[in-house]
Parts: sequence; C-alpha cells; structure tokens
Amino acid sequence: MAVYKKLVITVALGLAASIAQAETTLLNVSYDVTRELYKDIDAAFVADYRQKTGETVSVRQSHGASSAQALSVTQGLQADVVTMNQPNDIDLLAERGQLVPANWRSRLPDASAPYTTTMVFLVHKGNPKNIKDWSDLARTGVQVVIANPKTSGNGRYAYLAAWGYKKQQGATDAQAQDFEKAIFKNVPVLDTGGRGATTTFTQRGIGDVLVTFENEVGLMSAGPGAKDFEAVYPSVSLLAEPPVSIVDKVVDKRGTRKQAQAYLDFLFTPAAQEIIAQHHLRPRNADVLAKHAGEFKALKTFTVEQMFGSWQKAQQTHFADGGTFDQVVADKN
Repeated sequence: MAVYKKLVITVALGLAASIAQAETTLLNVSYDVTRELYKDIDAAFVADYRQKTGETVSVRQSHGASSAQALSVTQGLQADVVTMNQPNDIDLLAERGQLVPANWRSRLPDASAPYTTTMVFLVHKGNPKNIKDWSDLARTGVQVVIANPKTSGNGRYAYLAAWGYKKQQGATDAQAQDFEKAIFKNVPVLDTGGRGATTTFTQRGIGDVLVTFENEVGLMSAGPGAKDFEAVYPSVSLLAEPPVSIVDKVVDKRGTRKQAQAYLDFLFTPAAQEIIAQHHLRPRNADVLAKHAGEFKALKTFTVEQMFGSWQKAQQTHFADGGTFDQVVADKN
C-alpha cells in the first residue's frame, strides 16, 4: 500500500510538473506595426526553444501605440518582455515603478536594439502629387497622414525627422517649428498609432501621403497593396533603433526570466534576423543584411542623439505638455 501511494504521488508530481511546463507563457507587449513580425518570430522561437530544451513555451502578443503600451505596463499589464519602438518607452518602465533597471540598454547587443528602420513615405500609385521630400509635406493642397506624436513613437519619429531635415538645411528652431506647423495643418486626422494611420491611408482613402516606418511601407508597397501604392524615400531621414527588454519585476514574480531571456536572445540569432529582414526591417547581423542588401535602399540618416542631444531632451522639448508639438497643433486651425 505504501509503495502504491508513493507511486501515485510520484505520478501526480510528474503530471503537475508537466502541466506547469506546458503552461509557460510569455507576454510580449509591443508597438503597433509589429504584429506580423512577431507572429513569425514567436513561431520560430517556440520551435527553437523546444528543440534546445525539450520545454514547451508559448508567446502572446499585445500591440498598440508604443507610448500607450508602455503606460499600460506601468499600470499593471504583466509583460514579460517589451519590444518598443523608442528608448523613452522603456525608460518609462525604469522611472515608474522600477520595472527594469536604468542600465537596461547594456544587457543585450547593439544597445538592446535587434534591428533598425527609418521613416519614409507611402503614396498612391504614380505619385499624383509628386511628393519627393519632407518639404513637399508642407505644400498647400497635400494631405499628410501621420500618427499622433503624443501617443505614438511612429508619429514622434516622423515629427523629429521633419524637424531634423529642416535643421540640416540651416533653419533655426523657430523656422523648424514653422515648418512643422505647415505640415500638421495638412494632417486631417491624428491616429493614436502607426497601424491606425496606415488603415486611414490605405483603407479609408484619406490623404495623399503616409509617413511611417520603412517596414510598414514595405509591407504595403510589396504586398497586396503593390498595385495601389508605392514607396518614396526622402533625401534624409531619422534612424530608428527599436529597443527590447525583459520586464524584471514581472519575470521574477512569474518565474519566467529564463524563457524571457531566451526569447530576447533569439532575436539576435541569424534565424530571427532573417525573419526580421523578410519583414522589411534592417537586421543587425552583417551577413543577413548583406544577403538582403538589394531590398534596402541606401538612405542618409541621422540619429536622435546627433540632432537633439538625447531622447530625454527630445521628449521634454517637443512632446511634454506645452512643448513644441502642442504649440504646433494649437495653431493647426
């Protein structure tokens, strides 16, 4: 009888361990236009992790405007990892609730950014408004679709790219702000996130030009929308380095640090870098980038740090309450 009880207990413990293992789930809280990317990344990671460890893990995705997503995590959304489009959104997690350490950038290669992208234009086939550069967005009679810089990193990059373009032409800050005013007078609607802006332009038929990430433009101009839209590359643009991080407080509470770390490490592997390239994002891996060199047009870029000093300075000057963006849209009408 004692042997039978011992056997039952052993089987029960083994079954419980098996169930616990099978139920290991990660939540990746990400920005608006990475749904398709992470769907493919997740499937590849799950298979790779099972092959290497024998363990089953699943990954759930949450997508929305980048800054709104970051706020949701600070307010309790249990993200094991965050994959955002700008450092400010992860810095927010460090500042509010100490969800990640202040040195989160140093924990993974390339300042924890597994790929880069930039801001380019999507126009209607044939480019009927002859839009070639940032200056064309300020022309009378051109409708421009941009996500809201107050809620979206996508919109923030667009705003800062236009400002930097004007500054590189020798403009003063006042002239750059007037340039932004002219552009945003042409913006009929400010969607909260990048995918919403894409929907406004491609499905609702609003606007002459969409300003968004290169990967989103690539998705539309190389996919089913190829017959209706085409990409336009401006003379210069802003380099985006979307960063990733474990959310330490969450993974330690849930016991998922090992799996979450493996997930982020996987993003830098050649297999994941290939998936990244296939989704029109510029991989960090030199060999994978070279393989896809013909797909990525050479473009002069500048960084936020080069043009604005730091993300913190750019945020405070341009997007804090009462900053230049608020002044721009106050004069919109």
